[in-house]
Amino acid sequence: MLGVIGGSGIYEIDGLSDAEWITVDSPWGAPSDAILTGTLDGVKMAFLPRHGRGHVHSPSSVPYRANIDALKRIGVTDVISVSACGSFRETMAPGDFVIVDQFIDRTFAREKSFFGAGCVAHVSVAHPTCPRLGDACFTAAEAQGVTVHRGGTYLAMEGPQFSSLAESRMYREVWGADVIGMTNMPEAKLAREAELCYASVAMITDFDSWHPDHGEVDVTDIIKTLTGNAAKARGLVARLPALLGADRAPCPHGCDRALEFAIMTAPEKRDPELVAKLDAVAGRMFA
Repeated sequence: MLGVIGGSGIYEIDGLSDAEWITVDSPWGAPSDAILTGTLDGVKMAFLPRHGRGHVHSPSSVPYRANIDALKRIGVTDVISVSACGSFRETMAPGDFVIVDQFIDRTFAREKSFFGAGCVAHVSVAHPTCPRLGDACFTAAEAQGVTVHRGGTYLAMEGPQFSSLAESRMYREVWGADVIGMTNMPEAKLAREAELCYASVAMITDFDSWHPDHGEVDVTDIIKTLTGNAAKARGLVARLPALLGADRAPCPHGCDRALEFAIMTAPEKRDPELVAKLDAVAGRMFA
C-alpha cells in the first residue's frame, strides 16, 4: 500500500477509485487529518495532508508520530513525502524537483522517536531514504516533464520563520545543504523506526535568502510557484502505481527490517504501556 504525505499545496490525489476519507485512531494522538484511501492502477493508496486540509498545522505542530503510526496501522508499506522547499543551488531553480537522499536535522521542538524510557531502540538513518522509491519518483517526475535532480541534502529547520541571511549562507556554504524545508524531520526518522520505505520529493519554490539577485523569501512568489508545483506533483504521484506495481517484494535496502537488531531493552524490562502503543509500529518485534 502506497502512502503519500502531501505538503503545502497538496491536499488530494487525482484519479482514485473507491475514494474515501477515513478517520484513524492512533495511541500517539490524532493525525493531521483524516486519510484519503482508494485504488489507483490496481495499487492501494493512502493520502494524508501533512498540514491538514486548510493548512491548520504549522511545521512544529504537525503530529508526526501519529501520522506515521496511522499510515502503518492501515497497511501502508511505502511512503512518498512531497514538500515545498527553498534551494541553495543555482542549478536547482524554483519549479524544479529534488529527490532528497540526505538530511541535516536542525529541528528542536518535536518528538523524534516512538521509543524511549521503558523500550529503547536505535535505528540507523545513515541512508534515510529508500533508493528504490527514490528511483520511481525520479522516473515519474521525468515522465511528467519536470526538471528533476536525483540526490540532494535537505536541511530541516524548525521554523515557522524563514532563515536569516547568515543562516542561509552557513547552510549553503559551510554545511553543503542543497535544499531547506521545515517538515521532513522527524518524519523520515519515524518512518524508519516504523520500518516503512520512505522517499522525499522536494518541490522548490524559492532561493531562500542567500541569492544576491532574489533577496529575502517572498510568500507571494512562493504561493505562485506552489500552485504550478502542486499540479506537477499530483501528476508524479499518479504515475507511481504503474512504476511500483501491486506486488511488493521485501525492500532490497532493508528499510522494512530496520528494527531487526535495534531494540535494546531486555524483554522483562520493557514498559507494557509503551509496548502496547508500539503495536502498529513495531508489533512484529514483540510477537
